[in-house]
Amino acid sequence: MLTPDGSVKVTDFGIARALDDSEELTRTGAVIGTATYFSPEQAQGLPADARSDIYSLGVVLYELLCGRPPFQGESPVAVAYQHVSAWPAPVSSINPDVPPDLESIVDRAMEKDPAARYQTAAEMRNDLLRFLRGDTPAAAVAASEAATQLLASPPPPPPTVTPDETARHVAMQPLDERPSSASYIVAIVALLVLLAVGIFILSRLLSDGNGGATNQVAIPSLTNLTQADAVDALQELGFRVRLRNLPSTTVPEGFVIDTDPPAGTQVDEGSTVEVRVSAGPEQFPIPQVIGLTEEAARALIEEQGFVVGDVTSRFSTDTDEGLVIEQDPDAGDDAPPGTAVDLVLSGGPFALTVPDVTGATRDAAVSQLQAEGFEVTVEEEASNDVLEGFVIRTEPGAGQLVGREDPTVTVFVSTGPEPFALPNFVGLTVADARDLAASVGLELVVGDPVDVTLASGLAGFVAEQTPAANSEVTVNDTVEVREGVLRSVQVPDLTGLTESQAATLLASQGLDLLVIGEVQVDPNSGLVGRVAGQDPAANATVPEGTIVGVQLGVAPPPATTTTTAPPPSP
Repeated sequence: MLTPDGSVKVTDFGIARALDDSEELTRTGAVIGTATYFSPEQAQGLPADARSDIYSLGVVLYELLCGRPPFQGESPVAVAYQHVSAWPAPVSSINPDVPPDLESIVDRAMEKDPAARYQTAAEMRNDLLRFLRGDTPAAAVAASEAATQLLASPPPPPPTVTPDETARHVAMQPLDERPSSASYIVAIVALLVLLAVGIFILSRLLSDGNGGATNQVAIPSLTNLTQADAVDALQELGFRVRLRNLPSTTVPEGFVIDTDPPAGTQVDEGSTVEVRVSAGPEQFPIPQVIGLTEEAARALIEEQGFVVGDVTSRFSTDTDEGLVIEQDPDAGDDAPPGTAVDLVLSGGPFALTVPDVTGATRDAAVSQLQAEGFEVTVEEEASNDVLEGFVIRTEPGAGQLVGREDPTVTVFVSTGPEPFALPNFVGLTVADARDLAASVGLELVVGDPVDVTLASGLAGFVAEQTPAANSEVTVNDTVEVREGVLRSVQVPDLTGLTESQAATLLASQGLDLLVIGEVQVDPNSGLVGRVAGQDPAANATVPEGTIVGVQLGVAPPPATTTTTAPPPSP
């Protein structure tokens, strides 16, 4: 039974029953077990040891796999008799899904002869672990070897009539063939007689068999004798010997550890003495650690009672760096506790491939490269294409191989666009200014027009820019330009001025003079030879550079005299 905290508890509800329960067999008023799980030696009254528990465990495993125990009967005596003389149906004949290897473990645990069973629970546990790992259990190997060496002996035939069979025979006769009441009485008496005989035989087997007092003999000290010498010594004194192999780290394998009862104990002559022989240090399977990290492998090895030996590394293209690729001893090999397990770790591939970290942040790129085994140096440089703080490129570049003897990669990180001098847009048309701005990565904005003089020559061209030419700017900065337009002026009044005077005055205002004709004026007006008319008119607002047309005054031509001839005389 497993408790919630993982502790293992051994329970036996059969022993907990009342002493007179029909499911139990008793000896001298003490319950000794349930017949369903008896070992053959228990049923015969022979001494029981740990191998008897192995047999009972095999019965439990059989019942788990088949859904029923191997032997069933209508009385405990009948069941106990089958444990001694009958062979159970093969597990696979009841449950075809049971693998042959698992069936071989059940068969070995339920061997009639204790010497043919697993000698310790540890042996059975190791075989179960081998089966779970997919390895061939020792029981299957032994069964295979035995099958190739000699023919299997047929199981001993069942008795001609057992009490159980007698009862079943009587109970299952057809109605018309059933005997009379007298026959029933005879059958019942026969059954009771057989039952009494069975109980008598069993009680005799369970008794010491000598029926009287025996000589007392002291058990000699056999410590450090070989198994053969110890057996000879006990047999010479008239003892029966039962051998039991136990693991030991202090007594060499094959030598006696101690006896039960202990040396010096006075026991009846002919008693059975258990000789405990060293099987050497107890061995356990080495755990599988291939594919684990060194830390995880070390923890598992130490948890199983072993220690980590030499740890080396080797280049590997198949296994990630730091994982175990070899172990010695191999997983599943049996070894005593404290055995050193050597590990070989993957050093990763001989050369590393540089990953593409272009466009990643500085920290992300460095972390990724370091995680893949590179040593990283960082340099900064300006970039018009990559934002500040992001990776422009690496050297060696992405996809290139770098030897693990010097796996250094330089990461170039952008400091943003590099400043440059702003071009001069003044004097360019707006269209040309826009093309120039785009070529250097600037954004052009056209502002309100600005007045310019005719003399500046900037009318219709960029007359101003912000920032000014040669200012320091970077890509994507904005530049504002303003187109020049001629300034507006008032046309002065030119009336009465000479052509020369009018031209001078207009020139001072940025206007030009053009004589467009003459106009007759009163000779006494003072406008003869002077400006008598103009277009545009005085005080009109016009762009600088506008031509003002003037008319100069001229005197009218002199009048002509006409002589009239006298009329002819009549």
